[in-house]
Amino acid sequence: MTQLLTAPPLPATASAPRRFLPVLPVVAIVAMMALPVSGGGDGEGGTIADAVSGLVVLYCAIRLVRDRRRPLSRTAAVVFALPVVGIALAAAGAASPGAGITGLVRYLQIFVLVPAAVMLLIRDRRDARLVVWSLIGLALWQGAIGVHQYVTGTGASYMGEEIRAVGTFGAADVMGMATVVSFGIVCSLGLALGSGPGRQRTVAAVCSLALLLPLALSFSRGAWIATAVTCGAQLALAGMRRAVKVFAVVAAASVILVGGLGVGTAMLQERISSITQVTDAPDQSVTDRYTMWAAAVDMWRDQPLTGVGLKGFPDHRDGHASLALSSGSDTEGAGAGFKRQPLLSPHNMYLLILSEQGLLGLLALAGSWLALLVCGLRRLFRARRPASRGLDCALAACGLLTWQLVDFAYADIGGPSTALTAVLFGLGAWWALASEEAGDR
Repeated sequence: MTQLLTAPPLPATASAPRRFLPVLPVVAIVAMMALPVSGGGDGEGGTIADAVSGLVVLYCAIRLVRDRRRPLSRTAAVVFALPVVGIALAAAGAASPGAGITGLVRYLQIFVLVPAAVMLLIRDRRDARLVVWSLIGLALWQGAIGVHQYVTGTGASYMGEEIRAVGTFGAADVMGMATVVSFGIVCSLGLALGSGPGRQRTVAAVCSLALLLPLALSFSRGAWIATAVTCGAQLALAGMRRAVKVFAVVAAASVILVGGLGVGTAMLQERISSITQVTDAPDQSVTDRYTMWAAAVDMWRDQPLTGVGLKGFPDHRDGHASLALSSGSDTEGAGAGFKRQPLLSPHNMYLLILSEQGLLGLLALAGSWLALLVCGLRRLFRARRPASRGLDCALAACGLLTWQLVDFAYADIGGPSTALTAVLFGLGAWWALASEEAGDR
């Protein structure tokens, strides 16, 4: 029978560098996120990580040709082919060929090509753990820079003070560090709750607690919500008794950081309370967000099946948005001067797809994401059995998928950290769609 998805395992005597050689290109994508962002980090143009991700796809294709093996199972082929239909239709309906091609390449990169390559290059749990630990290492690096920015007042501008932790992503991508740190928390919590060696679980638990501080100092409400929901789900899936213990530790750590040490107490309380201030007294950022959401829905009503075309939201925004929408958001600090950042997306991935790709595109893309999550959870429940292995990888992979799908309600693709989204979906696809033997090795 033709082997699917996973390469033959290397002999146990293989050296460590050779053992991990196939998955090292995936780790390289993560490592590129540690470098400072050039060009202001406004998301225009490609980044080094994008270039590396393209090389990873090429590397994976060469390995497939050399090994002469069938790359995808029937289920995996359907899951990855499903988004292509809606993306291609929306590209054909774009306002210009250039916009259509640019959007097509970007969507295929993030949701099809790179995830498929990552899935194929991860062969077993050891490879998956290496990718997970690389995400944790990146989160610790970016988090440490973010805390230093807060302490020294060299971060992005927030309420007139340059204290917002943004890591190396700059003031133009304030969600970048928050996203990376959130990935680190989800990954470390998954390893801590898994069935791995005791030392690994202890180190992972310490990392997850340490990353709470930079996440708080990012002042990112969407990342807070997604992380809280995901960690709660991970704890529930790992067992309620353990969940109660972890909640107690997290609560104690939060009291020490915020109550005892006074870490950003007033600003954090105001930021947290603003989450519920949607109708009473919303700030301008909340008003802009909901105004753009309404505009996206209005665009969809005009073109319900296929949308206004890829990259079409900015061109149609003013014709559908109310006067409550501001002209842009102010960015400053973290080594950059004052800049007015235009609002070119609804900051909601589902509504962005709905407005630009219509109902067909949303069903295709969201359907593929949901299929990954459902398949991943099915394997996670099997991994909870006493004789099974891989619960740590299952909690990390399903946790990352859950985080991204929740965060997509408050954010969309764009910015230097977008390449990590492709790695996330690839890791989730490996757990959900790879052969059972790959998850057990």
